Amino acid sequence: MTEPATPPAPPLKVAIIPVTPLQQNCTLVWCTKTMRGAFIDAGGDLALLRQAIAKTGVTIEKLLVTHGHIDHCGATGAFARELGVPIEGPEEADRFWIARLDEDGRKYGIDGQVFEPTRWLHDGDTVTIGECTLDVVHCPGHTPGHVVFFHAASRFAIVGDVLFQGSIGRTDFPLGNHQQLIDSITQKLWPLGNDVTFVPGHGPVSTFGRERQTNSYVSDYMLA
Repeated sequence: MTEPATPPAPPLKVAIIPVTPLQQNCTLVWCTKTMRGAFIDAGGDLALLRQAIAKTGVTIEKLLVTHGHIDHCGATGAFARELGVPIEGPEEADRFWIARLDEDGRKYGIDGQVFEPTRWLHDGDTVTIGECTLDVVHCPGHTPGHVVFFHAASRFAIVGDVLFQGSIGRTDFPLGNHQQLIDSITQKLWPLGNDVTFVPGHGPVSTFGRERQTNSYVSDYMLA
């Protein structure tokens, strides 16, 4: 009798580690073939992130940033120096936010340190994690330089604070723009496909298809 074949490991694995008092979804993403990975939005609570490295055995090769808000990148500069790895993202229009991380850290009670990314990202760029390639999608509105990371082969995206289960990102911060955010979601994210599962910056995962059906801000029905 032939043993059933073991299904191949997915090319990309993900672990979500909520950090900071704002419970921001820091995401550890790694290539299962090489066990090389990246943290996306290392906002704080570095002890938790070190534990995730030890538990998974992943070698961190870079830190990725969706946007410049304190809960998403306050600790990124310090962590990059500790690990000796580069920082990629966000888009340079968020330089304004990164420049005020020290000030915002005091305001929100989060350790924030200004940093300069090794590489600013642009719409249409790609970033690599091990042997996996993620597409960069510039989605302004919540902040002007917000980017989304999309792994087409896995039908998976990390969207930061652009879109949530049942909600969308705030646009009442400086340089926010509500219509621009709606356009980013409907013109940049929806075309990626209803079957795409996404990790938002806060709260539970969802799919683009579910949000197109049920999200009271951007459902097809509400925008019709």
